[in-house]
Amino acid sequence: MMITTGIPLVQLHRRAPRESSKYVLLLEGHVDAQGMEGEEWDELQRNLMATIPVYDRINRFATLGQVSRWRKMVREKLPQGRVLEIGCGPGSFAEDVVGRDLVCVDPIPEMLSTAEKRVNSARAERGDSPAEFVESTAEELPFENGSFDAICSLFSFRDWYDKKAGLTESLRVLKPGAPIIIIDPAKINRLHGILGALWMRVWVGSYARIVCGVRDHPWKWLTKTYEEFGNTRDYVSMLQDVGFVDVEARVIFPGMATIWSARSP
Repeated sequence: MMITTGIPLVQLHRRAPRESSKYVLLLEGHVDAQGMEGEEWDELQRNLMATIPVYDRINRFATLGQVSRWRKMVREKLPQGRVLEIGCGPGSFAEDVVGRDLVCVDPIPEMLSTAEKRVNSARAERGDSPAEFVESTAEELPFENGSFDAICSLFSFRDWYDKKAGLTESLRVLKPGAPIIIIDPAKINRLHGILGALWMRVWVGSYARIVCGVRDHPWKWLTKTYEEFGNTRDYVSMLQDVGFVDVEARVIFPGMATIWSARSP
């Protein structure tokens, strides 16, 4: 199994606590576009691990079947060469990345194990070389400067512990002129965010309870990360602040997701 372990997680995810240690509902108007605290992040990872058996099924339901089209849009933007996916999850996107030298990062060993079997089985059938799987996080990428031709992150960015630090690391490991492509739930403004939170809580939450068979299902934590997530403009500004150029954001049909794209200078 081609899984490389980076720095231990306990060393990566500790920063000074903020005034509030709990998620606050978007309805109350509190959003932290930067990231989350250590205890919250650790609990999120435990819940993400629990989503593995039903990850793709609930994602298809939550996005009205659009997630496959969105992933294809990102794949079509990837150049040839060495590509890094940050937050690969169980390999839903990486499985269909063709003809690239692929490296997948995730902080959850169980996600990496699932993804490695799924992705490299598909790559072997196509005649592609095996992808590399690295246990690490966006904030502490164990790669040399300028070592990738592209970076992508799909429905993982909102779960990064410290988004600005992660984007700074992404810029460091990209070659000059190389692109970064991020896709995550859209939040155009506060009203759009409220509607999105209701969608996650009621529509997705109800289905997740049925599929998981328990009321306290792990998708509750994904709802929390959406509520805490900043708006589309926040991350345009953040990408620019850390040094990316040609930053763009596009909200895609039916208004559920945003694709941010930029490149290293």
